[in-house]
Amino acid sequence: SNEVGTRETTSILKADVASYPKSTALLKALIQTVIKDGDIVLDFFAGTAPTAQAIMELNREDGGTRRYICVQIPELCGNNSEAGKAGYKTIADIAKERIRRAGAKIRTEIETEREKQSGQLDFDDAQQTKMPDLGFKVFKLADSNFKQWRKIRGSETEAWRQQVMEFIDPVAENATVGNMVYELLLKSGKDLNSTIEHKNGYYAANGRELILMLESAAQETVDAVLAAHPEKVIALDRLFEGNDQLKTNTVLQMKDTRITFITI
Repeated sequence: SNEVGTRETTSILKADVASYPKSTALLKALIQTVIKDGDIVLDFFAGTAPTAQAIMELNREDGGTRRYICVQIPELCGNNSEAGKAGYKTIADIAKERIRRAGAKIRTEIETEREKQSGQLDFDDAQQTKMPDLGFKVFKLADSNFKQWRKIRGSETEAWRQQVMEFIDPVAENATVGNMVYELLLKSGKDLNSTIEHKNGYYAANGRELILMLESAAQETVDAVLAAHPEKVIALDRLFEGNDQLKTNTVLQMKDTRITFITI
């Protein structure tokens, strides 16, 4: 029952922060009925994220590789509510903390099991309890990091003036490199779980699939990118700092090596 879910949530978060959340036992039963190993479970109304906890626990129990996407609007917790008193500003904040604590609990339990197993005379590495993937990423809906992709408001004359100014420096004032990386991944049709490596002045996604030059367009950076032989490169135009010769040479070098090169 949901009363069980309430006790579970209170136990893991050390505070009574939610009213009748779903129990992980119920969710496990549903997931085992309809979900195959390796599938992704999408929970549009995540609440305190019992779905995420249930999937991590199932993967621990049977060595599965199920994944989850939990969606929750940042619904405010009242200052006088138990959640507010416990320091949570939104329901989404509760969900994130629950996932962290549930993952930490599973990790501790497995490490304890491994310590016990290591003392057994007939124990070998093949019998060692497998550690499931307990990591997760948090993404928030927000305005674009690039001015030209934001909705322009105001009069028609002002809109045109603003649009011209945006081509001078298209990066929004509050943009961060990390946010730009993920936005450009999405706009390039890449998965948010793409492998990202930060190298000398650039970011490489999925090896050679995509390189993002968001910090440097110096000649040594360009040379390093060319040596990596990527399929596609996206660079911030402002990094060339008005050096038209460097930019022209970069465009030609990318073209000669059949690399798709785009500047923003």
